[in-house]
Amino acid sequence: MSPAAELVACLETASLEGGEQESLRAEMLRFSHEHDDALLRTCEAGHFTGSAIVVDDDRRHVMLMLHAKAGLWLQPGGHADGEADLGQVALREASEETGIDGLRVIQPAIDLDIHAFRPRIGAPHRHLDVRYLLLAPPGAEAIGNDESEDLRWVRFGALGEYGIDAGLTRLARRGLALARSLS
Repeated sequence: MSPAAELVACLETASLEGGEQESLRAEMLRFSHEHDDALLRTCEAGHFTGSAIVVDDDRRHVMLMLHAKAGLWLQPGGHADGEADLGQVALREASEETGIDGLRVIQPAIDLDIHAFRPRIGAPHRHLDVRYLLLAPPGAEAIGNDESEDLRWVRFGALGEYGIDAGLTRLARRGLALARSLS
């Protein structure tokens, strides 16, 4: 399967809730058809990313990272860099950024988001983010890397203390509910 076809399949099979999510799917599909380089960070109009809500083994906490470039509490994730399997991108990035071995990606994607990424240094750019649920193994402890200033397991009710946006709140709610249903 070509990368373009794999990206389209990834978007078409995403398990989404609500009309806003369906609108984002349509916009992302349109973008993928209009930009042959949509999987590369050099695509100036924007580019695809894969991210994850990482849920602990007890299904009570999600992992937040204080992103070193953005200065914000976010979920782990990153650029596709040509990889069309965005579930694998999310897994790779979460594994690197948290240092947790044994994360398990749940297919298909559970959330979509389009946002401007504004790094502390460098030009803002648009991310078309395809989001997955990742389950952590028992006793998982984050050690992080240079992309994060801090990592924390956070209960859903405490997410507001971290200044996260509505999209991450939606992702955490959906991820925790799905993780609990898999127990």
